[in-house]
Amino acid sequence: MYFSASYDQARGRFLAAAAGRDARLRSFRNGTGLGAAGEQLCTDVACLDGAAGSGPGDRGAALVLVSGTHGAEGFAGSACQLRFLTEFDPASVPGLSVVLVHALNPFGFSHQRRVNEDNVDINRNFVDHGRLPGNEGYAALHPLLLPADWGGPAQAAADEKILLHVAEAGERATQLAITAGQYDHPDGLFYGGTAPCWSNVTWRSIIQEHLVGYDRIAYIDLHTGLGARGAAEPIFRGGADAAAHARAGAWYGPALTDSDDGTSSSTRIGGNSAQALMEELPGVELTAITLEFGTQDALTVLRALQADNWLWQQGTGVDEERAAGIRALMRDAFAPEDDQWRAEILDRGGKMIGRAVAGLTGAPAPASLG
Repeated sequence: MYFSASYDQARGRFLAAAAGRDARLRSFRNGTGLGAAGEQLCTDVACLDGAAGSGPGDRGAALVLVSGTHGAEGFAGSACQLRFLTEFDPASVPGLSVVLVHALNPFGFSHQRRVNEDNVDINRNFVDHGRLPGNEGYAALHPLLLPADWGGPAQAAADEKILLHVAEAGERATQLAITAGQYDHPDGLFYGGTAPCWSNVTWRSIIQEHLVGYDRIAYIDLHTGLGARGAAEPIFRGGADAAAHARAGAWYGPALTDSDDGTSSSTRIGGNSAQALMEELPGVELTAITLEFGTQDALTVLRALQADNWLWQQGTGVDEERAAGIRALMRDAFAPEDDQWRAEILDRGGKMIGRAVAGLTGAPAPASLG
């Protein structure tokens, strides 16, 4: 019901639902290219002010829901946002405002890629670009992750060496080396870029326009691709105050994980979008998580990313049947067309969002999100 078939459809449904709730709307156009169907690419923001005592400057509380940071993962995030707009009334919770950011990476969402128009992983881009971190572990694996062919002998040989690396170094260490973020190989996986990308700049503009003035913010960045299929894992992403972790634990309970202490399906990463909130809003009481919905096993997801990267490196030289097969791999890895999975994501995602509302305001978790 809430899942869309394309970025263009998801955007239209989001804007219509937001307008139906009399939300304040603001669109940021990405002028670097067009979508898969030739459509304009935009990050859209919908702001809903609740009952008295909320709104910028009123020192109230804001719930922030972001979809499409990793473009192809936007289908699930957009569905959760659309359900929220349809079924929950922020005015029923005194002191609560809601800021919905739809498709932070519209290029990736439209083209069903995890990265942006420059092959940049948005969630590795929020770093100090004057002192880019190194990643020697990735450098050693880079040639294996980008085989000369896909489905041929070069890929088979690379796969054997990757599996050997896993056997020698361990699965977790290999995952960390690949996914932590790298800044030396623009054609590679999990590339963080050498300067703030369009989505980085746009997100900071959204923060300044819509989130200055609140003293409490609950941030949920909606993702897919890690963890058990259908699971909704809240991964702690920080807060400037020392009590942030304990506060998140009280809100989300034992389900809360942390990449830094090894309890998460995600390894430690640098440059995630919550960093911008801490930098742009010093002193705010921030409780930030990534809400990760599981899809496929880690190796299947990695192979989809490799295939997609190979396809884009080839340019227009790949026949459409083969390209469509690779796009299908990406869809299965990040947005399965599976009714049961979709129902689980909407149910479990809604419950986690409800916990954020309750934690942020002290009100009971909304039954409409349960």
